[in-house]
Amino acid sequence: MSDIYQHFRKDEEPFIDQALEWKRIVAEQYRMKLTDFLDPREQVILQSVIGQSDEVRLEFFGGFPEAERKRALLFPEYAEPSAEDFQLQGWEVIYPQKFASIEHRELLGSLMGIGLRRQKFGDLIFSDGTWQFICSEEVADFVFTQLTQIGKVKVSLEKIPLSKLKVPEQDVEIRDDTVSSLRLDAICSAMSRQSRQKAQVLVKNGLVKVNWKVIEDPSYALAEGDMVSIRGFGRFRMKNIDGKTKKGKWRLTFEKQK
Repeated sequence: MSDIYQHFRKDEEPFIDQALEWKRIVAEQYRMKLTDFLDPREQVILQSVIGQSDEVRLEFFGGFPEAERKRALLFPEYAEPSAEDFQLQGWEVIYPQKFASIEHRELLGSLMGIGLRRQKFGDLIFSDGTWQFICSEEVADFVFTQLTQIGKVKVSLEKIPLSKLKVPEQDVEIRDDTVSSLRLDAICSAMSRQSRQKAQVLVKNGLVKVNWKVIEDPSYALAEGDMVSIRGFGRFRMKNIDGKTKKGKWRLTFEKQK
């Protein structure tokens, strides 16, 4: 099993170990295992680790089909999980919309400020002036009592069923491209439609995040599922890496969120 690590980055090994432990628990104890919210790259890794196992099955759900962050449910092959097994709670933020505004970073910062990890929260949804978000059911009561202010705005929370989430239509541009390598600077060049030299400057100046972490190494290798944020150019997701062309370039598909 140790050769599985060669397919992933060194910094991903702790998550692989965790995924293997989840798989072992389900296989040996014949019970479901529910994870915290996983980002798209973690979902790809978990899918790879579980593979086509006959003993352990895998499903993801984040409250709505297009969710970016999702909880994973590992379960024995005979089990039939339902949406309730993912233990999600939807919230709507109540605040005086006519007199105040709330930014994404302010909502996320306030959620982190109450002492919970990002993994306890799913997507933050904004539509028609209304903010909604999803959290793990096990922390719902704590969130309700602790989140009373976002930035300078006094707020309260209202529980809502997942069916009441106001998910806006996603405006995503899908691009196919070829790059000389899977290095961060090469792919940032394709994503931002700039020269590789200019992309390197962005990376070295700390203006590029991969999976929400600043990466300043231009040689950092990207993989399927990675979320890339380039300041001034937007957010992108590595959707597929489709092998090499006859000339040795990598074929890839990525999504740009508009």
